[in-house]
Amino acid sequence: MAGHQGYDQNSEGVIRQLRPSEELLFRRHLLSLDSESRRDRFNGVTDDHFVASYSSRCFLDGTTVIGYVVNGQVRGAAELHERPELTEPTGEIAFSVEREYQHRGVGSRLFARLVESARGAGYQKLLVTTHPENEAMKALARKFKSKLSFQAGETVGRIELGREGLPEVTLSLGGASPDQVSPR
Repeated sequence: MAGHQGYDQNSEGVIRQLRPSEELLFRRHLLSLDSESRRDRFNGVTDDHFVASYSSRCFLDGTTVIGYVVNGQVRGAAELHERPELTEPTGEIAFSVEREYQHRGVGSRLFARLVESARGAGYQKLLVTTHPENEAMKALARKFKSKLSFQAGETVGRIELGREGLPEVTLSLGGASPDQVSPR
């Protein structure tokens, strides 16, 4: 697949959009998250039934799901959910990375690819919500120029895609470094 736009590969895994037929791979990924990673992803405690139902809904409602795929298994995911009730084209984003793949640049690569997808779909703004203790997500949001605020016990980030100074997303193939974002 070398040469395809939006296809990001390093020696360990590939960042790519998941197909609807791969919903079960996404579900297995979410179910395999340890309790802290699952809490970070869903902003609270969830059971397996909720996670399985959630995974199915993502592929039924048109959510864009970008996966970090290693040897045919999803080990990280980024989601782009449309917020059609808002007047400005807005997406809400969410991330999950399995514990053994955290702190290796996977979240940054997923974030970069998701921003590229959001721009391609015409979104003007992205929202991210997390609990105040999710330092990894807050750091990732800041890296991508998100303005963070605290509302009702949650941290809410907002990224203006048309804003000057927002990092341009670049994805390279082969032995690229984990961070695939360069300033505009």
